[in-house]
Amino acid sequence: SKERHSEFNNPLLSSGGLTFSGNARPAPQVRIGIPEYTLVPGTKGWLAFKGHIAYGMFTDDGWQKDFVAPGGKHTEHVLYHSKDLYVKIGNREKFPLILEGGLEMAAQFGGNAFIGDKKIDMPNGIKDFFKVFIPSGGDSSTPTGEQINVYGNHLGSWNFSLTWYAPKEWTIRPYYEHYFEDHSQMFGEYGWKDCLAGIEITFPKNPVIGSFVYEYISTKDQTGPVYWDHTPEIPEQVSGTDNYYNHYIYAGWQHWGMGIGNPLVMSPIYNDDGEIVFKSNRLQGHHLGIMGTPCADLQYRILLSFTRNWGTYSLPFYEIKKNGNALIELTYTPHQLKGWDFTASLGVDRGGMLGKSAGGMLTIRKTGWIR
Repeated sequence: SKERHSEFNNPLLSSGGLTFSGNARPAPQVRIGIPEYTLVPGTKGWLAFKGHIAYGMFTDDGWQKDFVAPGGKHTEHVLYHSKDLYVKIGNREKFPLILEGGLEMAAQFGGNAFIGDKKIDMPNGIKDFFKVFIPSGGDSSTPTGEQINVYGNHLGSWNFSLTWYAPKEWTIRPYYEHYFEDHSQMFGEYGWKDCLAGIEITFPKNPVIGSFVYEYISTKDQTGPVYWDHTPEIPEQVSGTDNYYNHYIYAGWQHWGMGIGNPLVMSPIYNDDGEIVFKSNRLQGHHLGIMGTPCADLQYRILLSFTRNWGTYSLPFYEIKKNGNALIELTYTPHQLKGWDFTASLGVDRGGMLGKSAGGMLTIRKTGWIR
């Protein structure tokens, strides 16, 4: 299966999208779509679209069984679904401003969940594939929560960007990503406080800094700390405590222990108690990415991130935990050796989430035929 990133973020410099980031192993899937923008006939090059639909299966059943503590929640045979649709408005040949926007959604469905000595068997018939394509309530064979709300674990984001093609071939691209896990957040009933907002600037003729990315991320609000599902006696609805990336049936938006969404939210694989859960999904942070090619054969990349973490609404940290992450990478591509490149990377973590850690990697890669 192919590694998938968000359609909207620079895969080399961004911290990662809120729905997809490339942080986890990809789920094997069957995928159909239009991967590149296709012009809409009759719009004279001003309107284009792209999108996809995919179904697949998660492959971490064995890992979950080995990782989870006795009696802990884990799942097996869980199915995967994703879809997106993006629209581009603008014609660079006529005007240097391009607007892009779209919706990205994903779901977990089917499979079995084991919670203590209880087994939950989620249906995976043909009709259930349609229920996750158009989010709908489950039938009588699903838990009550699935019947009242929608069948499966659904999440996604609204993504928007505005690209300005400046003189001297610069590009300036601010972008905004709004994450949601329910109808209230999807349709903005409580505002769009949680987001990933960034700006990407490209300097194609500058050898020292070729591209620059800054991002601000916030997942702290989650529609507030109160959840109340309306009853005949108390008809008011308060749809708070969204508990991002976690789910009451499934093992959360993760694969092989690594979060599929933004990696600044600490992945379950780092838990030392055998629990597959995101223990701190409420955070605010800043991220910086820079890359350049100071000489013909040498490219560098620097990533820096800083976050403040509050835990979750149900189990908040006693004190705010701060965390910092850094990556420095050098890639040497000798022009004498066609198709070869050599990369050295150093990563460092500091702070209250992961403690002190450091790691390095050496990569030798050959593209094309070896002769």
